Amino acid sequence: MKKPLLLTLCFLFVMPYLTMAQQKPNIILINMDDMGWRDAGFMGSKFYETPVMDKLSKQGMVFTNGYASASNCAPSRASMLSGLWQTRHGIYTVGTSERGDSKNRKLVPIKNIEVLNPDFKIFPQLLKENGYNTCIAGKWHMSNNPLSYGFDVNIGGSHAGSPKSYYPPYGNVKIDGPNTEYLTDLITDKTIDYIKTQKSSKPFFLYYASYGVHSPIQKVDSLMHKFKGKAADDGQRNQAYATMLNNEDRNIGRVLQALEDQGLMENTLIIFTSDNGGFNQVTWQHPLRAGKGSYFEGGTRVPLVFVWKGKIKAGTTSDLPVTNLDFYPTLMQVAGIKNYPKVDGNSVYNYLLTQKAEKLLVERPLYWYFPIYLEGGNTETNDRIFRTRPGETVRKGDWKLHRYFENDSVALYNLKNDIGEKNNVAKQNPQITKDLLALLTSWEQKVKAPAVTTLNKDYILLNTKANQEK
Repeated sequence: MKKPLLLTLCFLFVMPYLTMAQQKPNIILINMDDMGWRDAGFMGSKFYETPVMDKLSKQGMVFTNGYASASNCAPSRASMLSGLWQTRHGIYTVGTSERGDSKNRKLVPIKNIEVLNPDFKIFPQLLKENGYNTCIAGKWHMSNNPLSYGFDVNIGGSHAGSPKSYYPPYGNVKIDGPNTEYLTDLITDKTIDYIKTQKSSKPFFLYYASYGVHSPIQKVDSLMHKFKGKAADDGQRNQAYATMLNNEDRNIGRVLQALEDQGLMENTLIIFTSDNGGFNQVTWQHPLRAGKGSYFEGGTRVPLVFVWKGKIKAGTTSDLPVTNLDFYPTLMQVAGIKNYPKVDGNSVYNYLLTQKAEKLLVERPLYWYFPIYLEGGNTETNDRIFRTRPGETVRKGDWKLHRYFENDSVALYNLKNDIGEKNNVAKQNPQITKDLLALLTSWEQKVKAPAVTTLNKDYILLNTKANQEK
């Protein structure tokens, strides 16, 4: 066989496989930090200004029942990346689980794990092993170094849950380059530099989590003029926070423009979400109850948008309950990866493409387990001491049940009629309450949830002494 003919045949044989590799979509996960469910214009805010987010939301599918798998940063991110409930990896909160004064804690909380066990293979690792370039830009929070968890490039990620300052020198966030900018701006600069390098046939995964809008709340001076004198909107009035959110919106716009400039938007899936609800001392999520750290809707329901040009119908809205546990199996289907660990989420890939929900997605329960204490109670939680006491919640259909371990009390809410979880209707609906409690018991056994039953001696001694003095 002559060489030119041989080369032609080889080219014709190899070309389809090269094309298939090139057709794998790029994936960008935008994970905001402490951005509440109603903090974007497309979710109803009239005070904050988020034009880029609003425009992005119109290009894909908005989930009005999007959920984080936990109500604060570390457990939500650990579960999102691993696809596993907290009971599997043991990360339930940030730092110690013994939060608040010991004398106020009736039970001994379960010990918290602070580093994600590398034996859990997170989805960025699977993407890397299957031909993706991978980059994290911003908050990691799972260990000291994200590079050992499947990332090729790390832009400012460490165990830090928030910067000591958004202004240089930033304190605990280490990042190369001239540290003269607001931190999220610098992270975005370097993210854009990374995007400019992605011109090969390999697809890339970008985890963009630039620390905003987590505390400390530090205004962006150049944006303050937009919010001075602006009327509050149902509790949303914090001008400094508004500038931080507006700046994050602007930076997301810069990232999207970089994709456009590189011709990468045509084959890129974008997920936009937040790791938990907004912090009540900063922003309000009405009509949802409470905020970050609470397992009322304001702590776990978050903005959620999927955009994939030519695949997901633009301008669609869904009320299907979806959690960030679902990202892992969904992205495996997006990337054509069939062999991956068993996870607790369910893929929404087919639903995104067809808008037809499988029976499993419609009828499945969603669970939250929090065997810990988290201080910072408020009027929204009706608990002046704790935002969270040891307990668990389950949502199935329109019904949501809370169970608290200190006194084995329950509260049942119909989210369709009472999205603010104001009216406990457990007594009026004994069979529904019984059924949901049975689901929780069965689930606890399945996942080997650690029981929170040990009485705290400090609490017992204090209350015994108080009773003797009466």
